[in-house]
Order: sequence, then C-alpha cells, then structure tokens
Amino acid sequence: MKVSKENAEHYVWGANCDGWRLVQQPGLSVIHEKMPGNTSEVRHYHEQSRQFFFILSGTATMEVNGEAILLNAHEGIEIAPTVPHQMFNHSAEDTEFLVISEPASRGDRVIL
Repeated sequence: MKVSKENAEHYVWGANCDGWRLVQQPGLSVIHEKMPGNTSEVRHYHEQSRQFFFILSGTATMEVNGEAILLNAHEGIEIAPTVPHQMFNHSAEDTEFLVISEPASRGDRVIL
C-alpha cells in the first residue's frame, strides 16, 4: 500500500509539533515529523533503538552528549542506543525531517 502524510497515522507532540507514522513495525519505524520555529524535543535516550534523523527542509540543532550539531536540509545524523540527545529548531521557520528507528522506538524512550 502506498503511504503518505495524507493517509499515515498522525499525532501531535511537544509544543504543537506533528508526526506521521509512515512505517510502524516492531523492527523498524519511519516517522515524518514537523517542528515549528523555536520548538524543541525533551532530552532523552533510547535503551535499544538506533535512530537516524534526516532533515528534509529547514534547519535543526541536535544536541548529542553536550555537543550542538547544526543540521541543514539534506543532512542527517545517526544516534546510537543509550546516547542522550535533544533536537531544537532555533529558527523561525518550520523544520521537517525523517526519524528512522531500528528497532521501533515506541516505548523505548528514557526522559532525562
């Protein structure tokens, strides 16, 4: 079945951020997310999930173990299990990105 933001399961998280579950299997999750300007995720880590964040549009700053890494459109970063991280959108524009998790990260997050 063809999947898109129009037919994927939608949810709202954080400060009016959006997510669309494009693939949701026990071993793999692919989520398209949108963060409005000047929003952020909570600092956390995953016990088992390895994640890859890929910026589709806009910019984001990923804080990984205390280091701020600027990500522009068409750039990404891999986060290993147990590594604390937090994403920020410091700009005034929306940022859209993919989050690919293996295995799926649902229920695997530890908030710091």
